[in-house]
Amino acid sequence: MADERKADYYVEAGQEVVVDLFRPEDAAGATSCFRTVYGEGYPIKTYLDPEQLAKANADKSVISSVARTAGGQVVGHNALFQSSPCPKVRESGAGVVLSTYRGGGLFEKMIEHGIKVAAPLNGIEMVYGEAVCNHPFSQKATAACGAISMALEVDLMPAAAYAKERSAPGRVAGLLDMIHITSSPHAVYIPQAYAAELGYLYANTPDERQKRPSKALPPAGSRSRIEAQVFPFAQVARLTAHEAGEDLAREARRAEKEAAGQGCRVFQIWLKLASPWVGASVDALRREGWFFGGLLPRWFDEDGLLMQKMYQRPDWEHMVLVFDRAKELGAMARKDWERSQNGGPP
Repeated sequence: MADERKADYYVEAGQEVVVDLFRPEDAAGATSCFRTVYGEGYPIKTYLDPEQLAKANADKSVISSVARTAGGQVVGHNALFQSSPCPKVRESGAGVVLSTYRGGGLFEKMIEHGIKVAAPLNGIEMVYGEAVCNHPFSQKATAACGAISMALEVDLMPAAAYAKERSAPGRVAGLLDMIHITSSPHAVYIPQAYAAELGYLYANTPDERQKRPSKALPPAGSRSRIEAQVFPFAQVARLTAHEAGEDLAREARRAEKEAAGQGCRVFQIWLKLASPWVGASVDALRREGWFFGGLLPRWFDEDGLLMQKMYQRPDWEHMVLVFDRAKELGAMARKDWERSQNGGPP
């Protein structure tokens, strides 16, 4: 654990703290928390730069909750930010607590503040928590807030992101845990390849869905529209399939090659379950080595599906999966990954 007394930023332990919405004067303290815990290795530089963090909160691209002492020193931070295509869906993350203030439920209080205070104030209808799988703490924190695990992002982050605390021997997976706020009933199409997996995941979601089998083929001549987002430090590329046409496999291959040229080794793609031919899209990607990641409720406002691909053997053995649902997600992903490696039928 980092010795924060030796760091540039030190806050005396044992003070009373309150969790509150971010104020501009919190920026220096919040970014100091990140530097103290993670050093310069934290991959999202907004949280290392006070000016950037203050600007992001001003324009609402980031909505921060902070834990603050009576004297105004920040000892913890968590945020809501957009990682899905739908602006009504936000991810809860960028969490940090100084070591001297851990163990008392402060992280959970910041997550809860984001859900119960920040989200309603900003028209947010669904919140995801990304719980890392190199330790049990963030998984327990999201579970304490009523979140439900929906997807497993295999090998999401490099070990270098956790180098200061030495908490990861290899790449680290992440669980996407859903926190339901507002209902949005709609129809979804279920790919035959993942009928059992999606049946299991849908069984415990609070939203109403009209489930239909996906039997259609993409219209002749239909074109795909894929938007790529590359994270060089993490070596991750995320592909959003806004439209999945007859050429999806070819367009995904092209986007993958471009991202690989920028150093990416881990690839994700998000498909729309509102598409009647999503099953054909899934089959095409499975033939290219993609495998199951999970269900993404409200990701496009309508539900989405996560598939993934990587250029290394996933670090299955070091995944810390705390709860039964997370373990089931791990088993689903690993089984489909093994199929992808063994050249099994789609």
